[in-house]
Amino acid sequence: MGTLALSAEGISKRYGACTANADANLHVATGTIHALVGENGAGKSTLCKTLFGLIRPDTGEIRIHGEPARLTGPRDAMARGLGMVHQHFMLVPTLSVAENVALGQEPRAGLFIDHQRARADVTTMSERFGLQVDPDALVEDLPVGVQQRVEILKVLHQGARILILDEPTAVLTPPEVESLFAVLRRLKAEGRTVVLVTHKLPEVLALCDAVTVMRAGRTVAEQPTAGLTVDELARLMVGRNVALDRKPRGTTPGEERLVVRELRVRRADGRVAVDGVSLTVRAGEVVGIAGVEGNGQTELADAICGVLPATGAVLLQGRDVSALDVLARRQAGLAHVPEDRLTAGLVPTMRVSENAVLGKERTPPFSRAGLLSGSAVASLSRALIDAFDIRPPDPAQLAGALSGGNQQKIVVGRELHGDPRVLVLAQPTRGVDVGAIERIHQAILTARDAGLAILLFSAELTELLALSDVIHVMYRGRLVKTVPGDGATEELLGPAMLGGA
Repeated sequence: MGTLALSAEGISKRYGACTANADANLHVATGTIHALVGENGAGKSTLCKTLFGLIRPDTGEIRIHGEPARLTGPRDAMARGLGMVHQHFMLVPTLSVAENVALGQEPRAGLFIDHQRARADVTTMSERFGLQVDPDALVEDLPVGVQQRVEILKVLHQGARILILDEPTAVLTPPEVESLFAVLRRLKAEGRTVVLVTHKLPEVLALCDAVTVMRAGRTVAEQPTAGLTVDELARLMVGRNVALDRKPRGTTPGEERLVVRELRVRRADGRVAVDGVSLTVRAGEVVGIAGVEGNGQTELADAICGVLPATGAVLLQGRDVSALDVLARRQAGLAHVPEDRLTAGLVPTMRVSENAVLGKERTPPFSRAGLLSGSAVASLSRALIDAFDIRPPDPAQLAGALSGGNQQKIVVGRELHGDPRVLVLAQPTRGVDVGAIERIHQAILTARDAGLAILLFSAELTELLALSDVIHVMYRGRLVKTVPGDGATEELLGPAMLGGA
């Protein structure tokens, strides 16, 4: 394996009755890209936070560059050359790129911060590592892919020789993913070490030298990626075979449930985001929307659900709901899984049980005489926990304490419950492990075969190909190509996503 940049032996961490890590191990060779994979709730985040000093383990030993490291906080980890880029960025939106990168280590000119030097440092580092950014840009004005570059620059500016990246590609477009991979390969070529936490198994095989697999808090495999297949890696993660291939139809689509006519949406700056989109979704049908992110998909989904103002018409079971707000559309039978679960899908400071009934808390059987029915709430939350394998299986747990994938299971399960007539799904498996993807996909197809009309927005072409009966390609706010699901391929859809035929 060569010299180890980072190792963990026998790491255990318990929270009451919940075991997050149980004698977990990790061995990362210097100058390599090492993947850490596992199901949602497998203990990956706990282990990474332990390595970075955010969590103190109950037992176990950490070594950084071969030396034992007793970490009392992130400052100790950074002092030893270990940095972490979190899944949810730790940037100050109202500060510039240079100010964020230098934060806590600001260069001085006498008593004052040397802003010119800070900008020069960012420019030099961005050119060196291929992380092009404008040092004067405000972070809040930057797309997510550029914000991630700022996070990496910040960690490198702190002197990191070992970088832990937690789900770095979860919200990136395909071109941004390729750009990130180029950066990581450059860091490796310089002799730096990268630990990549990801759910996207093809990325592991394409980029990483070795992989550690965790299951139920334990390390179950550590091996080189050479010769591994996606199916073998999925089986190591889940403990069984996983099938994500296209599923045959079980029913014939029925009546029109959702009709969108000439919908137009403008962004806050006045630019057109959705430009005259018309589409139909029938009962027992999944209609997929493909496209590189940023081509109007988010705005289209939000406009259909009443989140954004729009012109044109939205008809639900023949009824024009264009003038109705979000709640009224929900009451008319429209369910929605938003693409950002943390800001629009759930309330992190509320319990799992409370999040399970969000949007339904004023309707029977969850509300009686204006009071919430504890038994009905408990029954639903327990049913969702069992059906979607939400971990830990505790309805009283705060949603914000769960992994991103388990948070997503709450949102998807809640929106599928209650017999909606139309379901708008935006990135339903973003940040979700392969076993949970299979479970969510099956729930979607079961609902479709029971007659639900589903409009699916996904940045994952494999997901659209596996689930969709019809696929529309969206480019610059318009639907530019329509392909039957059973005849769709990545080769057929890809050029249209980039503006080609």
